[in-house]
Amino acid sequence: MLIRLVGLVSVEHDREAPRVLSSHQAQIALARLCLERPTGTGREQLADTIWPDGPPSTWASALRSVVSRLRATLSEGAPTGGEPPLIARGGRYLLRLPEDGQVDVDRAESAAASAAAAYRDGDHATAQRLATTTASLLRGPFLASHEGEWVDSVRARLKEVRVSALETASSSSSALGDTHHALRYAEEAVRQAPFRETAYRCQMTAHRLAGNRAEALRIYQRLRTVLAEELGIDPSPESEAAYLGLLDNPRPVTVAATTSVRLPRPAPTAASRLRDVSDPHSRTA
Repeated sequence: MLIRLVGLVSVEHDREAPRVLSSHQAQIALARLCLERPTGTGREQLADTIWPDGPPSTWASALRSVVSRLRATLSEGAPTGGEPPLIARGGRYLLRLPEDGQVDVDRAESAAASAAAAYRDGDHATAQRLATTTASLLRGPFLASHEGEWVDSVRARLKEVRVSALETASSSSSALGDTHHALRYAEEAVRQAPFRETAYRCQMTAHRLAGNRAEALRIYQRLRTVLAEELGIDPSPESEAAYLGLLDNPRPVTVAATTSVRLPRPAPTAASRLRDVSDPHSRTA
């Protein structure tokens, strides 16, 4: 079984066409139940997620109806005689996947962490492959038709994972001498996070390795302009050092790839939301 939460929300069983969930309530319920499998989800929390503007007065019966429909969908195509995939226990709902069951978001986060580890170990080919897998799995929107605090927090987390993976893919490609993909992944990272300095530094490195030193310098000037005009700040010391390295050292240099996937904190400061001045490539796990 494979559950997809990014793009079209669907449930896939071996050798069967995917079952796309058309009910918006079932989609968001499935997403939260999947991502909170270890602990389960409280009835009230699940109701607040399904109805972010406030649950109906008959929310308890409405929630049971949503869960019943979702249980039926998950049971379709599953082996008969087994335990139900979705159970209620102690005021909580627990989703239990079969041994071969997977969730696309889990696969993406696991691949991102493994890619960072592979880069630290110098296995750039593996790092590139795993990082691009992460970027591909997270390419679509997460619950595009839904809003709410919980949905927004997951979107922010997945965006961070994807951008970090794109940086790892770019740095790995640079280490392999694959400047075409190094530029491609770095440019996408900048598009996704236009104030993220580490993404610009990946661009600078890729252009430098391709022999386009002047273009690398232009990227730094673009970063400096964006930060000044949009945020009223200067580039970080790490970015300035990369710029000075372009001026002083004619030889190609590389930047370290992401060493870990850091998820957004529940209550980030305004400054940390606007600008990542620290290099995530130097973070520890």
